[in-house]
Amino acid sequence: MDASGDDIGARDETVAGVVASRDSVSVPISAIEHWSYCPRQCALIHVEQTYEENLYTLVGKLSHERVDPPATRAERGVTVVRGMDVWSDSLGVHGRADVVEFGPSGVPFPIEYKSGRTASRHARLQLVAQALCLEEMFQVPVPDGAIYTVATRRRHAVSIDDQLRQTTLAAIEAVRVMLTADVLPAAVADERCPKCSLVHACLPSVLASPARVRALSASVYRPLADPIDGDDWFGRQAGDPDTSDDSDFRDWIEDAAAEIPTWGTPVHAEEADW
Repeated sequence: MDASGDDIGARDETVAGVVASRDSVSVPISAIEHWSYCPRQCALIHVEQTYEENLYTLVGKLSHERVDPPATRAERGVTVVRGMDVWSDSLGVHGRADVVEFGPSGVPFPIEYKSGRTASRHARLQLVAQALCLEEMFQVPVPDGAIYTVATRRRHAVSIDDQLRQTTLAAIEAVRVMLTADVLPAAVADERCPKCSLVHACLPSVLASPARVRALSASVYRPLADPIDGDDWFGRQAGDPDTSDDSDFRDWIEDAAAEIPTWGTPVHAEEADW
């Protein structure tokens, strides 16, 4: 979840395993937004398959309930396709567009739903990636799209210009390198972290401080001053066997075994206290 309220778990587009060849890695479109917001968040989700819920991700899921199920219908002369799978073989990306509208000209118009109040730059890259896929699928330019913010119930027009395209292409390649290398970027503790659902898996306040990591690592492997006495540790009581004397311990085991009835012997409930 990023600071704008955009959800990170509305759809499952994670990569199931990472292969060695960069050419064979297809980048999930959702990973582009995650990477733009925080490369470490992106790696936790798409490399380590780590995902946790919080208030913001749940709000995001509820916001997508209307558009997640695939459906096609005509609305005011416009064909509206919800939950449309999109992909680009040439770019090596895949995902799902929340809504794609087709007007009289037949040009696709992608619309990305977000639970927040603003159309963040991270969401814009996700939208542009969908547009690039649609251009390859329908062999027509896609110059425009929109981000619908559920909190404000309005569309934010997005012009898919050259600058956004280049930024998105660079993001796609950066994510592909991350997935191929199977790496987890370093943690950065800043204002993005408190609202992220992965804050407890990421541990930014700890891992962003090398000195603190060294101190904690040293404390884990520091030997104790005195050895632990097993009897004292488990609270030895009167009548318990002396574990330091093997013969006494064997005698105690044999006595205990002798008290166990042989198989098939009837035992009353009040007698079965062994």
